[in-house]
Amino acid sequence: MKTQWAERIREVIDRLHGEGVLPPFDVPEIRVEWTKDERYGEFTSNIALVIAKSAKKPPMEIAAMLAERLSGDGETVEAVAPGYVNIRLSQVSMASVVTDILRDGSSYGNGRSGEGIRVNNEFVSANPTGPMHLGNGRGGFFGDTLSNVLRKAGFDVTSEYYVNDGGGQVMKLGHSVLRDAEAVYGGEYIDEIRAALGVGEDASVSDEAGVRELGEQAADFVLREYIRKSLDEKMRIRYDSFVSERNDIVEKGLVDRAIGVFREKELAYESEGALWLRTTDFGDDKDRALVKSDRERTYFANDCGYLLSKIERGADRLILTLGADHHGYVARIRAAARALGFEGRFDVHIVQLVRLVKDGKEVRMSKRAGNVVTIDELVDRVGHDVARFFFLMPSLDSHMNFDLGLAEEHSEKNPVFYVQYAHARLSSILRKAEEAGISASATGLSSLDHPKERGLMRELMFFPELCAEVAESGAVHRLPQYAIRLADRLHSFYADCRVIDEADIPLSSARLALVSAVRTVLAETLRLVGVSAPEKM
Repeated sequence: MKTQWAERIREVIDRLHGEGVLPPFDVPEIRVEWTKDERYGEFTSNIALVIAKSAKKPPMEIAAMLAERLSGDGETVEAVAPGYVNIRLSQVSMASVVTDILRDGSSYGNGRSGEGIRVNNEFVSANPTGPMHLGNGRGGFFGDTLSNVLRKAGFDVTSEYYVNDGGGQVMKLGHSVLRDAEAVYGGEYIDEIRAALGVGEDASVSDEAGVRELGEQAADFVLREYIRKSLDEKMRIRYDSFVSERNDIVEKGLVDRAIGVFREKELAYESEGALWLRTTDFGDDKDRALVKSDRERTYFANDCGYLLSKIERGADRLILTLGADHHGYVARIRAAARALGFEGRFDVHIVQLVRLVKDGKEVRMSKRAGNVVTIDELVDRVGHDVARFFFLMPSLDSHMNFDLGLAEEHSEKNPVFYVQYAHARLSSILRKAEEAGISASATGLSSLDHPKERGLMRELMFFPELCAEVAESGAVHRLPQYAIRLADRLHSFYADCRVIDEADIPLSSARLALVSAVRTVLAETLRLVGVSAPEKM
């Protein structure tokens, strides 16, 4: 609706040009925003201030002309100092959002901006060297929610997990399973791997190939028994694709082919016995090695092969979510994509650190994975919905203290239960109305002029814009925040507006239509973030 109002303002300015009221000039982008204070209407625009110099008139005079031309059909438009145009929608316009939701159902807010665009969304991609920790959980819930929102915007999305099973970490895992002098990983899970693979107390491997083979077996076990079970059973994340570095990239020759592309483009060069990629040609701070002087390929070379795989599979847009310790990797991976010929959009999101705290102190729950709290332990303790909602509430780029005390609170103090209770209350209202023989009806929606009713409709009207903005920016934290805000509106409305009133059936029917619309949008918001919407609590 903001876009429609911007177009209407432009049409008025064009007419003022044609009538000679305003001199001719190029009209800049017209910005229409939501008002911060609902007493001043739904929308506001500063266009009069922006064009005042070109129009050679005071901003308030321009705003007054626009307001006069834009008012009508129940819409109230007024000029506000120092030159803003405030728009208050008619009851018919406000009520139309309820009609739209009743018609569209859960598809309300679906967009078309992503039509024909293929997105590869890679997230988590934790090394298969042990159980997944809290940072993996935060990145996993983020990536899964982003895929949901992108699909709602019309994108063709592949949620992908890259299994790093072809590099040095596999050797480290092999040594750790052997518990020799080069062991790196510890914790009870190493004992579980040893038992599963039949590694005895006196086991030893003398050659590198044997250590790698053991490491590969252990990595396969970790992926199957820890990572995939965590994703499927605890986090409830469904991937479209798992790509193995060892089997799908290295063994299929994609690394060599990527290096071949660089050579053909004269972007690879030899220096000091190593092979380098000119990543500085694409904005990196220094060139990066592809093959070391001992002729062993680098991690970066393998990642270039993986990038080539994504490009060849037809991705138009790449999304990559990395841990906080990979911040310095962003420039080189972007550079590699461009060097390989990728011309689409490449978004990189960095997951900042997570601390588990209770009463202001950091919490340790077990040592199954050494000194790391696993995502399984957390989900088992607080539940999937709580863990997911809590991880998604703060912006991904901010450090997070996961408040275990609040997460364990089974009351409306817990934001998850607060939102879910709102959905349960909506469902209860509709059940009681059905028992009373009163049904929702859109015929009397223009009577919903109470401030709390308008506030709810305003919030519903914002939902499509929110979905589009999150698909564009990746700011998925705005979805749980929206759910809380919508729940706030609902509880406030319920306190002031009697929904089921057998003495006023038309008003009850209209309010039931509003309640049904709110339930639809709240349920869809929870679906996008991956949290259940209970009918009863």
